[in-house]
Amino acid sequence: MSAPSSTPMLRTALVWSGIVTAILAVIGGVVGLLTAGTSGLWSALVAVLMAAVFLAFTIVSILIANRFYGDPLFVPIFFGSVMGGWILKFVVFLVVLFVLRDQPWLTPMVFLVALVVSIVASLVVDVVVMIRMRIPAVSDASLPTAAQVEEGERRPGDSSTPQD
Repeated sequence: MSAPSSTPMLRTALVWSGIVTAILAVIGGVVGLLTAGTSGLWSALVAVLMAAVFLAFTIVSILIANRFYGDPLFVPIFFGSVMGGWILKFVVFLVVLFVLRDQPWLTPMVFLVALVVSIVASLVVDVVVMIRMRIPAVSDASLPTAAQVEEGERRPGDSSTPQD
């Protein structure tokens, strides 16, 4: 069976999020360097990288779950993958914040601003990609083939006549 129609959209979102992350890393690094020196540079870079990794994690978990499309257990695998990914992401996010909290090289305000800007930028990319993708409302449905239609018209015991 083919992949779900959401796969190209998710891949596009992942690519554009990577491009925006690279741009934000450069801008955030320069602004952090100018405002707080090398600690500001590292704070901005860590925040942008952290946001990119955690936001890409959701898209990657959906893409991995989509590999099981067509399997009878697709729905439980999909929701287990996505929900498990979110729980793992939440726990790792808290651990990273607790580890970074008392680091002497971290400038908290630069870190916070870079993190928030990165998250907002990633969400904007996701919204723009989803709005621009043309996915029909019934995207993964399939119509019967001509052979299936002809077979259905010639079933024994069928008293209906085919319509021309």
